[in-house]
Amino acid sequence: MSGDGQRSSHWFDDEAGPVVRPYAMTRGRTSHAVQHRLDLIALVVAEPHADDPEADHSLSPEHLTIVELCHDAPQSVAELAAELDLPVGVVRVLVGDLVDEELVHVNRPVPPAELVDESILRDVINGLRAL
Repeated sequence: MSGDGQRSSHWFDDEAGPVVRPYAMTRGRTSHAVQHRLDLIALVVAEPHADDPEADHSLSPEHLTIVELCHDAPQSVAELAAELDLPVGVVRVLVGDLVDEELVHVNRPVPPAELVDESILRDVINGLRAL
């Protein structure tokens, strides 16, 4: 607070309320062990047994929101970041925490180099039809 009793604009936003720094949500961490698997389009899926994550009092409101969003439908890391209005790096750390707690798992997209060439599939279909 400043000397005249008004809140410092540095720590308070009239529309949002008190400002929480992103690193405070991650307890100062900027990466997580599973982060290398979390690209923007990786899908985060809630585990079936994650019905009551509120029972774990070590989880932040952001953790709980991620589990809730992923329970409704799988969400990409980018979608979660947009929905939570948080930087992608913060979401990656939070998702990593949830993976450790076995409340979510991550499905990585298939790299383009590993996708089957469409022309090969067409040749197989044509070969089967010729039988």
